[in-house]
Amino acid sequence: MRQFITLLIFLPIFCFSQTKEQDSLTIQLAFQKPDTSKVKTSLKLIKVLYNQGSFDTALKFITESEKLSNFLKFDKGTAEITYFKALIFAEHDDYINALDNYTKSKDLFIALNDTLSIAKVNNSIGIIEIERGNYNKGMQYAISSILEFEKRGLYSELCMAYKNLANAYERTNNRPKAIEFNLKRLEVEKIMHKKEGIIESYKKLAELYSLEKESRKAIDFYEMVLRDISPNNDSIKGEILPRLGAEHLQFRDYEIASNYLMEGLALNRKTENSLGLLISLNNLGKLNLQQNRTRLAEEQLIEAGAIAKSIDNPSELLINYKLRIALDSTTRNYQGAFEWQRAYYTLKQNMAVVHAGESRESKEALPGFTDINAISASVEATILEQHEQENSENEKKLNDLRFIFYILLAVFAIVLTFFILIYVKRNNRLKYTRDLEEKNQKIELQNAAILEQTRHLEDINKVKDRLFSIVSHDLKDSLTSIKGFIDLLNEGSLTQSEFNSLLPELSENANNASLLLFNLLNWSKSQLQSLESHPSLFDIQEVFTEKTHLLEQKLEKKGIILRNTTLRDYVYADRSMIEIVIQNLLTNAIKFSKSGDTITLTNHISNGRSIISISDTGVGISPENIEKLFKNSTFTTVGTSNEKGTGLGLTICKELVDLNHGKIWVESSLNKGSTFYIELPKSNPNP
Repeated sequence: MRQFITLLIFLPIFCFSQTKEQDSLTIQLAFQKPDTSKVKTSLKLIKVLYNQGSFDTALKFITESEKLSNFLKFDKGTAEITYFKALIFAEHDDYINALDNYTKSKDLFIALNDTLSIAKVNNSIGIIEIERGNYNKGMQYAISSILEFEKRGLYSELCMAYKNLANAYERTNNRPKAIEFNLKRLEVEKIMHKKEGIIESYKKLAELYSLEKESRKAIDFYEMVLRDISPNNDSIKGEILPRLGAEHLQFRDYEIASNYLMEGLALNRKTENSLGLLISLNNLGKLNLQQNRTRLAEEQLIEAGAIAKSIDNPSELLINYKLRIALDSTTRNYQGAFEWQRAYYTLKQNMAVVHAGESRESKEALPGFTDINAISASVEATILEQHEQENSENEKKLNDLRFIFYILLAVFAIVLTFFILIYVKRNNRLKYTRDLEEKNQKIELQNAAILEQTRHLEDINKVKDRLFSIVSHDLKDSLTSIKGFIDLLNEGSLTQSEFNSLLPELSENANNASLLLFNLLNWSKSQLQSLESHPSLFDIQEVFTEKTHLLEQKLEKKGIILRNTTLRDYVYADRSMIEIVIQNLLTNAIKFSKSGDTITLTNHISNGRSIISISDTGVGISPENIEKLFKNSTFTTVGTSNEKGTGLGLTICKELVDLNHGKIWVESSLNKGSTFYIELPKSNPNP
């Protein structure tokens, strides 16, 4: 009779049973005596219900079974019931009660010395801690469970532990470790032949390799996803196609990238997949921008930006802003590029703040091994491996720094040796000239020949002096910059980040100085007898671009605005000479301008000749000083920042312009600014 009443109690639950196993266990439970076997049967039923997602029904059995187990003092049963109760609380996102029950069940399992159950509890706690953002703590719990799972071959639990660790490492930006554990998870998924898990692992690995800039590996894993998914799975396909196109775009495989991106675009428009559509449009905009289809790129990037804002995707919006900067720069819409750049850095800063808040706990010290029972010895090995990797990377960077320093030191030594040799050679020539003059006084019969030879040597010496003036006037800035950098490097005043940021600028200065020195040496080699022009057709706009780039640092340092409005125009002159003239005039404009002043570069055609002007809003030149310009004198004045000059710059400019059948003149007003004009032929004046 009592068994019949028990059956009636469990009959409603029995009526809603969904599987044969559940039906069998429910009937068995109804007729069992209230002993430990009844608790074990109840646990089997609870597990079935949990796996089915029938959490509320499972909780009813948990409540009754917990009472019976406590009454029987059946610690093993109580521990497992408490564990399942914690699992259900976790499913309902009730992490406080979940952790409380995990801790209670773990204490019971420790007392029972049940290492496998301890590992399961630790893995479950790790999941919760990772979900809450306590990444280091969660990783420690997950790692502590892996050894037991591997030893017992529990692939399902092991797979979950690998997945949790991979997610935690990814969230803490340790992508190499995230890749390592996703690869481990993939191996286990293949052993279990779980197609969905394999596809998910492929997709995650592809995304991680993409973030690590390993596009070839990313492509391989994305293609594996497309290979294994169902042909009708438009959701995943719509996301993978544009990502695959983006990776091919990294190799400039435009045709392949375009095919994937266009297919992804069509599919995502059809399925109204906003994320896939956003990725497709951003990368199509990038592709068309690289192929100079700016109008089409602009349309796609505008649409992508609107979608990114509507679905609140800051990562893709950041990419969109960066592409908009490049687009407006390409179309010379510099005001627009500036606005996009400001939006880009504002968003990037906001994302950095959010990321810092989310990953704050990950930067704290790792908990001690004693805080976690049964922690794996592999944790210490992992930490040591990370330290060794960091030490190796730091050593490599230090070696690179030393190598670059020695190269710069060698370049400086070569340049210094060159000037010493020139100086010695000059002194030897002067001594030789004095000896000739003494012999002229003693040998009257050879007076005429010696005087002629002396005049010839003096002419050579003047050419050489002019060359020294040009070299010192044009190479001074670049060599001073290089020397200053080397001094800072020797004094240890530069941090690694400062060194990295200054290195491109230093390299550019060294390249420009080397190029100018090369041009001057080749020019002087053919000019030692007399100054002669070797004209050719060249674009004057290119010369202005090169020289303004060389002087960018000085302009920025003095706070001077440069407006380059020059147009493409070909002139017929000796290019190396005109480069020297333009650099001298630009240097003078900077020298006599104050912070906030403007330097404007223009050119136009007048009467078949090219007119170039370099104007500034600086201190200007008084009328009496204008008369002293362009003459063979050493007249010079200090600049607005007390810069000193040789007084030969404008004299050299006039000589070089005259040799190229040109004209140079100046218009200036004191305290209002100056404008230097150069007129050059556009074709050979003496055909």
